[in-house]
Amino acid sequence: MNQTAAAQAPQNEVDTTAVIDGLMERARAAMATFEFANQAAVDEAVTALAWSIYEPARAKELAEIAVQDTGLGNVDSKITKNTRKTFGCLRDLMRQKSVGIIEELPEKGLVKYAKPVGVVAAVAPSTNPAATPVNKAMLAVKGRNAVIVAPSPAGLTTTTRTVEYMRAELKKIGAPEDLVQVLPAPVSKALTQELMNQADLVVVTGSQNNVRRAYSSGTPAIGVGAGNVPVIIDSTADLADAANKIMMSKCFDNATSCSSENSLTILDDVYDDAIAALKDAGGYLCTAEDKQKIQDTLWVDGHLNRHVIAKDADVFAETCGLPEEAKSAKFFLVEDENAAGKDHPFSDEKLSLALTVYRAKDFAAAKAHVQNVLDFVGMGHSVGIHTKDAAHTQELAEDLRVVRVLVNQAHTFGNGGSFDNGLPFTLSMGCGTWAGNSITENLNLKNFLNITHLVTTIPEDKPSEEELFGAYWEKHGK
Repeated sequence: MNQTAAAQAPQNEVDTTAVIDGLMERARAAMATFEFANQAAVDEAVTALAWSIYEPARAKELAEIAVQDTGLGNVDSKITKNTRKTFGCLRDLMRQKSVGIIEELPEKGLVKYAKPVGVVAAVAPSTNPAATPVNKAMLAVKGRNAVIVAPSPAGLTTTTRTVEYMRAELKKIGAPEDLVQVLPAPVSKALTQELMNQADLVVVTGSQNNVRRAYSSGTPAIGVGAGNVPVIIDSTADLADAANKIMMSKCFDNATSCSSENSLTILDDVYDDAIAALKDAGGYLCTAEDKQKIQDTLWVDGHLNRHVIAKDADVFAETCGLPEEAKSAKFFLVEDENAAGKDHPFSDEKLSLALTVYRAKDFAAAKAHVQNVLDFVGMGHSVGIHTKDAAHTQELAEDLRVVRVLVNQAHTFGNGGSFDNGLPFTLSMGCGTWAGNSITENLNLKNFLNITHLVTTIPEDKPSEEELFGAYWEKHGK
């Protein structure tokens, strides 16, 4: 069954195996054509994919469709996401080799050759239905792989249009269009699962259900963990700077990002001043009555209410029944007791402009609390701190079970790569075994390469027994 026929057939009549067989056949044929492309040709293809979404009219169009179809986020932020993430990823990829010899270590007698991993199944979320597919396609094609994108049902129109633009740019430069494909409508769990089963590598960004399904597919898989970023404001922080960065980060795309701040833990001795700075930056400090209204509206039967999440601040305030003055706020500060877990819903990820605020007596208490929050939701993902105390930053990095610790940064803009930090640009953040993930880094090119090692002999590097066991023998005897 071809893609057009599959799109027109009722879901129960779609032969999922036949659909995926056809996509895989075209993907492997495209890879065979692209297998011997040199580095210049590969880089041109990657640049073509970047331009497919970076071009201003398309960046705007795809942002508008995404907001219209998913109801999540806002157009201006998604335009920024479509362009900034793509530009940063292109910068990273243009500085790396992915064809032939990519590293030589003569002192070890090693030469490393890059090889494709194969056909990549790229599962995309509804929160980023355009930027994520392009990001993954760029990474995959840089490794001379083909990619088949599995959209979320809500983001199907946006993702399909995005893939059409990528294919058109590949055709323009004479590269195989089938290096990038998308699942045809109607998208279903069965179709996505069959793609996972047949692909050579699965890369999942989105729901933890999809991540678990990817890991159980029998195909090598890279999944990412849930976000629920806690941020500390300590006694040495520049409070105005911290408040402004938190506001910009929290408000970006109406807090759809997994890297958006979900809670602040503020040290007691600067708490009142920090709250004042946050209010000056556009925060509305909720009363106990406001907090209850938000809780009753934001969660329905234990699940986030899609009519509230990722909405503009005035819509959020109106829907929750907050006072008139709240409707002019940029985000909402909800004070809560220092506890995390199912009985404390504000310690969970909120995907909204609600920002939980905790008060800690000292830094030790703050550190313990943010770990408790992460242990509930967000294990391994990331934490932020606003401080002038380097010892505090090092203590967090040493003691917390977390992949990323961001210092004095707008978390949403820094966590997935930034022009003023060294993290790779990506929309997919690995969270380590803490979150059941296979990577403890931002998704990057090396995740899309197989490496062949050419091994030659070197002068023998064999220490004596005394060198290796001497200290042990001296302490414990033979």
